[in-house]
Amino acid sequence: MTGAVPNTAPETTSDTPPDSEQFMDLVARLCAAQPELTPIQAGIIIAAQQNIARDSRTFARLLGLAHALVLREITTLCDQNHLTITKQDARTLRTFYDMVGSLD
Repeated sequence: MTGAVPNTAPETTSDTPPDSEQFMDLVARLCAAQPELTPIQAGIIIAAQQNIARDSRTFARLLGLAHALVLREITTLCDQNHLTITKQDARTLRTFYDMVGSLD
């Protein structure tokens, strides 16, 4: 991927909400570097990179977004080869993903 965003956030667990100011700064920087990304898509990428959330339900819950919206954006990111789906719950549609490449 083009437009590197440095890994500056501390390690967090998937249940720890991100520092909102730092998270939004990283999202804005990624959006500026890759204008084809929506802010939600950039947020998903940053959350995965920073180990804040690596599944759709956690990301939706931590950011207060509808799960269906997050799923749609994950599908788009997979189509654009930014993410790959590693596991999906057939009943809840909770989708786990990994980054395809690095932002560095």
